[in-house]
Amino acid sequence: MLKAIIIDDERSSRNALRQKLINHCPEVTVMAECENGEDGIKSIEELHPDIIFLDVEMPRMNGFTMLQQLQQHNFEIIFITAYDHYAIKAIKFSALDYLVKPVEITDLKTAVEKVLEKRKKITVNTALETLLHNLMSKEKEQQRIAIPSMEGLQFIATGDIIYLEANSNYTNFHLVNNKKITVAKTLKDFEELLPPSIFIRIHHSSIININCIEKYIKGEGGQVIMKNGVSLDVARRKKEEVLKIISQGF
Repeated sequence: MLKAIIIDDERSSRNALRQKLINHCPEVTVMAECENGEDGIKSIEELHPDIIFLDVEMPRMNGFTMLQQLQQHNFEIIFITAYDHYAIKAIKFSALDYLVKPVEITDLKTAVEKVLEKRKKITVNTALETLLHNLMSKEKEQQRIAIPSMEGLQFIATGDIIYLEANSNYTNFHLVNNKKITVAKTLKDFEELLPPSIFIRIHHSSIININCIEKYIKGEGGQVIMKNGVSLDVARRKKEEVLKIISQGF
């Protein structure tokens, strides 16, 4: 059984979620319901839940801020949110689960099943720790991204990514120290996820970390030489954007 706490400022949302859990997720027992972050913190510290259903957008103290106030994070978390691009992007960046209001039963059951699998393994909740690390990091280069590699999730600093290379329906991450990780996602998936302040798509087949450009070579579109010595083509339509970044000193 999973001990759960629902934290949401909207009573109707709490009621609807509780009823769906009762009807469709019998392995979950709701121990408490809280309407704000302050009460949520108290309930978590007193009841030690296995799972928290947490609304992101709450007045006074939103879900992210609430998590930062907690001393321990030995629970799984499923975020509940109305569509918010920033919130969802931050959650995806850390490989955590989220459900969009109104919560669909199929999505809820899938999310709970994932938690049950995770709880079978006694591990640190690295995904949640990564989210909290990123929320506190002012510099984008210090943030970490969760990458689903062949071996499982890997958490790497965005500053360690030199460039990404398209490989059919896969993406190759080229990192510092000549490391390479292959991911079963397209380049477009990461183009939407990585911070545009330090990553730019220079070609249909590559996204680069602008801080890792060593040199630009003139041409129709030109080429950039990256810090690992690799030369990458710049698409003609991207030339002006790349030159502007270089002229500004990145």
